[in-house]
Amino acid sequence: MKIFYSKVLLTLVISLASISASFAQTLLTGFMQGKKGGYVTFSGNHEHYSSAFYYPEKIDEIPVFREISVNTFNILGTYGFTDRFEMLVNIPFVQTVGSPDAGVLEGLGYTNQQDGAQDISVYGKYQFAKVGKVAFQGAAGFSTPLSKYYIEPNFQSLLSIGNRATTYNGVLLGHFKDERGFFITGQVGYSFRTTAVPDAVLSELKIGISRPRFYLSGQVGNQTSTSGTDILRPGFTGSFVETRVNYTKVGGTIYTPLDGNFGLSIGGGGIVGGRNVGQSYYGMAGLTYNFLYHPLVK
Repeated sequence: MKIFYSKVLLTLVISLASISASFAQTLLTGFMQGKKGGYVTFSGNHEHYSSAFYYPEKIDEIPVFREISVNTFNILGTYGFTDRFEMLVNIPFVQTVGSPDAGVLEGLGYTNQQDGAQDISVYGKYQFAKVGKVAFQGAAGFSTPLSKYYIEPNFQSLLSIGNRATTYNGVLLGHFKDERGFFITGQVGYSFRTTAVPDAVLSELKIGISRPRFYLSGQVGNQTSTSGTDILRPGFTGSFVETRVNYTKVGGTIYTPLDGNFGLSIGGGGIVGGRNVGQSYYGMAGLTYNFLYHPLVK
């Protein structure tokens, strides 16, 4: 009877692949793929919100559109060039849809849907030290728009699929894993954004277990902008890309292999607090193809 080598499960980064127009993440995990290791993941993500954390208080209905849904199809791939260095590429295709009252959009001249390729992201990650069961890694990457999606300087931009900024990110990671498969990964980074989009500090803590037949993890992530205005507050000019976007997001993921090359994952979560961001909830499912086959015979 075949069992599956635990490294197959370590390829999972699908819980970080849930990209949407409302928040961004670094896409990184503490696991290394190893030389010639890697995978491609195809995932679908549905996000929905009808309330938002505006400043200084929460609002119970999204202006103009009432409710917003974000559907994302994501292609994520990584490859290990050595045991210590790997690269990651991510491409999301995003659709946003509102739920306005009848006739509202006609007078404003707004559209109720936008879609297209969002921002390609490319990262390189290097493991520079390991002390006992703890590995230390550094990563650098960038993202830039793939299509000419537009952002209007009004509430139409609430349906924009991105902010049309190029970002440059630097991240430090610490990753603990013991012989039982229990792991803890912490990361902190800084995101430099072009145009008028404020820079931000990014952080995440993930705790989980990786065993031969399953992977289970939960995480909490945070973004804190270093500048920016608040929507409909003094200093706001109508440009939503200039706003201060803070959030705290929680989520979880379950993954299981189908055989030594393929695996399935499901996950979900939401934004539980923030500033100038929707109180969204999401669900996702993904299919992963691993480049290397890792069977063991019991």
